[in-house]
Amino acid sequence: MGVELVTVAMDTQGADTARPWIEAAEPSHPSLIDRAHQLGAKLGINNVPMSAWIDEDGMLVRLGDAAFTRESPMRKMEITDDIPEPLRVVLTEAKKIQTDHEAYLGALRDWAAKGADSQFALTPAEVLDRAGGRDFDTAKAAACFELGQHLYRGGNESEAIPYWRDAHRLDPSNWTYKRQAWSIADPNQGPTEHYEGNWIDDVKKQGGGEAYYPLFEV
Repeated sequence: MGVELVTVAMDTQGADTARPWIEAAEPSHPSLIDRAHQLGAKLGINNVPMSAWIDEDGMLVRLGDAAFTRESPMRKMEITDDIPEPLRVVLTEAKKIQTDHEAYLGALRDWAAKGADSQFALTPAEVLDRAGGRDFDTAKAAACFELGQHLYRGGNESEAIPYWRDAHRLDPSNWTYKRQAWSIADPNQGPTEHYEGNWIDDVKKQGGGEAYYPLFEV
């Protein structure tokens, strides 16, 4: 048995923004671009990188894990006093992010070897539970985010901002909504006049870098 890897960049800005990152990685596997955030809408992906395992019959067998294959180089980065204060604060928090890459890779290899017999292959009910349901606020947030995307792709960024602000307010746990809007306003996802939140402040509010990604669970 084996695994066929496909990576997908979720970015409303499209290929021009995603391509440099894909080319820098020099992937040997298919690398796609999801400009409409369809993976988020259909699978409940609310941060990246996040994985979806699909078996040979086209069935989802696992969903929602932070998909790191190595320790983030940020963990070993030296933060010196000559780095500007705003960037130093961001880097300090980013160093705390835990990826649990060894557990994830071990599980992926186990599934590749054992298939449906792997302890890490979930039942359909467990997959649905991980995908999460939509209450009224999260459904409304999804609609606001999609309306914002539609306006942005039509060249109306200023009109998209209020909808994206509403999406952030209605579903504050969805990092893809927030990171997408922030990165358009500021590639560093820092404070801007357009949004109440930003990456560093929102990370701290949820418990710091240590809580940014869920640790791997069987």
